[in-house]
Amino acid sequence: MDFQVPNTLAEQIANFLAERIMTGQVRPGERIQEATLASELKVSRASVKEALYTLERWHLVEITPRKGASATQLNAEYASELYDVYMHLLMMLASRLCERWQEADKDRLLVAVSQVVERIKEPQPDITRVVEASFNVMEACCQVVANPYLTEALSNFKPAVSRTYYLGADRYRKGLATTSTFFSELPQAVLARDATKATELIRGFAEHQKNLIRQALD
Repeated sequence: MDFQVPNTLAEQIANFLAERIMTGQVRPGERIQEATLASELKVSRASVKEALYTLERWHLVEITPRKGASATQLNAEYASELYDVYMHLLMMLASRLCERWQEADKDRLLVAVSQVVERIKEPQPDITRVVEASFNVMEACCQVVANPYLTEALSNFKPAVSRTYYLGADRYRKGLATTSTFFSELPQAVLARDATKATELIRGFAEHQKNLIRQALD
């Protein structure tokens, strides 16, 4: 495989491995052999090691001293813990957004939300496109809130959350009506600067998503 700019070599390796893990090509708990991977990709072990540290930050691999790296486990308990933390980060983001959005931000936020709804309304919704559009809303909100620490924390959770969506795609597809309702109601709360309502909506939607994933994993 040939790696090209603009990303660093380690970032490109991390993205390549992340896709393998998220789509199940690398199974939960499976060891990732640095030497084998370096040989396969024709890169140095140092670059692979750096990529693995990035994947650890993304919650996709666990690195154990003297044992090396392996894909993180993915079970109902793991998914529940993942969504609990992610939910609270999103609630914090929503609260800050209610406080900080300005009139100039309104169109950008509404366009991002409308793209999610449009993806859901397609005759055969592509779950990958729906999920990516959903993350675009989060990123638009992060730009408005402009808290680099919160943005980094949420960005680091994105690959692990995406992994659960891939796994539970069929169940997620059945819950698209709930997703559409959520993305219709959330902007109303934010534009009204109703942080309580916005965080309640996020909590309810996150619990719904968590239950879908738990059902897929049980």
